[in-house]
Amino acid sequence: MIMLVILIPMIAGVLIPLIPFKKRTQMEVFLEGIVILNSLLVWYLLLHRTESIFTLANFTGNLSISFRADGMSMVFGGLVSALWPFATLYAFEYMTKEEHEKVFFMFYTMTYGVTLGISMAANLLTMYFFYELLTLVTVPLVMHTLTREAILASRKYLYYSLGGAAFAFIGLIFVIIYGTSTNFVFGGVLDSEKIGTRTNVLLLVYVIAFMGFGVKAALCPFNSWLPRAGVAPTPVTALLHAVAVVKSGAFAIIRLTYYSFGIEFVRGTWAQNVLMAIVLFTIIYGCSRALKETHLKRRLAYSTISNLSYILFGVVMMTPAGLVGALSHLVFHAVMKICSFFCAGAVMHQTDRVYVHELNGMGRKMPCVFGIFTVSSLGLMGVPGLAGFISKWNLAAAAVESGNRMAVVGIGCLLVSALLTAMYMLTIVIRGFFPENDFDMDTIKDVKDPDWKMLLPLFVFSFFIIAFGLDSSRIVEFFGNVAAGVY
Repeated sequence: MIMLVILIPMIAGVLIPLIPFKKRTQMEVFLEGIVILNSLLVWYLLLHRTESIFTLANFTGNLSISFRADGMSMVFGGLVSALWPFATLYAFEYMTKEEHEKVFFMFYTMTYGVTLGISMAANLLTMYFFYELLTLVTVPLVMHTLTREAILASRKYLYYSLGGAAFAFIGLIFVIIYGTSTNFVFGGVLDSEKIGTRTNVLLLVYVIAFMGFGVKAALCPFNSWLPRAGVAPTPVTALLHAVAVVKSGAFAIIRLTYYSFGIEFVRGTWAQNVLMAIVLFTIIYGCSRALKETHLKRRLAYSTISNLSYILFGVVMMTPAGLVGALSHLVFHAVMKICSFFCAGAVMHQTDRVYVHELNGMGRKMPCVFGIFTVSSLGLMGVPGLAGFISKWNLAAAAVESGNRMAVVGIGCLLVSALLTAMYMLTIVIRGFFPENDFDMDTIKDVKDPDWKMLLPLFVFSFFIIAFGLDSSRIVEFFGNVAAGVY
């Protein structure tokens, strides 16, 4: 069944341009039906998973393309399959003003299957294969509008992604040489007898591979592609910034750290300190640039850069509690950020306005969208009672527990980031609901909330932001079991 849930979206995507739909509604029903069916199959697979590995192809030695649903697959695969049906529904309404819809939905649906391939990979080689494939299927989405800006953005995304994958490939080669296998084994697969006196060489390779996968996770200094990719349609940027691409980078780093090299090999070394310094710098850099940015989607993009390094901060603590914090923010940030991006997209779809200073009074004309945006903003700030508070609390608690001095400094970075997040997010909210006194509301008299296809996903996401904030004990307990290697 693992191959089935990966292939269904990919095959459906290929068929979209080939099927002669008489009406757009028929295409919508076909696509939404396929995505919902596949998500149900994914959840059935994850809830009834076994420890068996499905091998699609064997190569020389212990190299193979293999799949397995373990605890990490449940986290990432469950997240992707839960969000994709709502993202697809939202895209139907948004894309009514765009051209080449069939081509868009072809790659959009294929990306679902490829992302599931990353989540279900049983070894480093398989994950790397789908990681590269993810770049190839998302480049056409970034350049969808075919404007000069979109083409330049897609080139930059492609160059950065391929360059990062080349660094990650070095890590793959060294795991093949110095590991017992390429399979994902909690605790790592490195063979101490093979390593011998080459510990520092392996640590350097780990840093290189971490930074390679970190390109998709928008880690400094390789993050400039992410704000540029905001030229893509909002359903694309929401997935790039919240689910598929950037979270695949963070997911790959978790696999590399906890399941290939192993935290016992890296923890307490110079490699951990170097990476933690880079991660903490990225947290402050991202939110600082977001505060300065006036373009709505690019502001949210810089916010993503900062929040992704929250996840990596939990990873580089290299403790079970740190991994719990990382997984918490991986899931909760995905819901909050896709919600905020979809709100931004709804505003742009209804008004064609893209800058923060153009949003005066919009909250009064689009109360649903701006009300939900306020919820996501407060969540990203870490206000108690919302999902963002839970993940930030878990990260801060893990930092104290770790005893690592740099991790304690990281708590200060989280607090500074929370303050800056409040400034750059609430600025949008205040402009929307409380315009300047001399603002003429008649200039936006025709503005209104979008259709239900856009609003339904927004209400669902805002519900889960609140629900996770009020009671996240079960899901955090599950993250704890994953971090302990139980699943």
